[in-house]
Amino acid sequence: MNIRSLTRGDGVVIGAAVLLFIASFLSSTGGPECSGPLAKYCEAQDYSSLNAWDSVAALMSVYLAGVIGAAIIVVSRALPQMQARKVAGLDLGQFGVALTVFAAWTALWTLIGAPSAGAGLIIGLIAALILAGGAIATPLLPPLKVALIAAPKPQPATPYGAGPNPGYGYPGAQQQASQGYGYPGTQQQPQGGQQPHGQQAPVDATAGGPAGATAAAGAPADFAPFWFAVPVARPLYGEDGSPAPIAELAPGTWYLAVEQRGAALIAQTQDGRRGVLQDTTGIQRG
Repeated sequence: MNIRSLTRGDGVVIGAAVLLFIASFLSSTGGPECSGPLAKYCEAQDYSSLNAWDSVAALMSVYLAGVIGAAIIVVSRALPQMQARKVAGLDLGQFGVALTVFAAWTALWTLIGAPSAGAGLIIGLIAALILAGGAIATPLLPPLKVALIAAPKPQPATPYGAGPNPGYGYPGAQQQASQGYGYPGTQQQPQGGQQPHGQQAPVDATAGGPAGATAAAGAPADFAPFWFAVPVARPLYGEDGSPAPIAELAPGTWYLAVEQRGAALIAQTQDGRRGVLQDTTGIQRG
């Protein structure tokens, strides 16, 4: 589970679900009009102790339905592979949104039909409306699509690759270059003699490496590979133009941009796969 895939809208959904759960323990009804022949009956009843847990219908259709819907939304965001699973013809995330809307709709009419409304019903309705609104608006409003937990700042590069968390996927790390022709750091031996001690033969940039691949692909001459992180999960498409994504870039992970094609970037994942990132808005450069 990648919690960095969660957005601000998911934070609103989580907060509203917590408030809705708390409201289920509050009083659902106020005190009735106790006068005349009903006075003795009212004295024998403690209406302040009645809450949603005393009514299975209200508990399941409003409070738990909203909490379960919020849980489905959050899990489907944190585990993108679960979005392919369908319930009643809907993706798992869409089913969670529908459940939150149902909870808000039921809470509204439960409050309207109640003879006297207590804090549990009132706060429950407010929480259910916020929950449904956050679930619906998150994919539509850019401010709610911003990552809830920002990617960590890249550390500056240190000599000889020293520094925290060395390895692929971290801007401050220095990877070990493959020993072979055309890779930076490889000393080439000219024919007929050896390279003088302490000197390194010039490397042909067109033979290999990110810069060489960029030049060979016809990218802008001033483009230089850089590390970046995406604000939300975004698909990575194949360079052959296939409509099906080959991978998904997750927030909180650094990827290497090796080429630019118009507004799109050619990105490389940790396992070495390359693809086209079509949506580059809001990316964080390392």
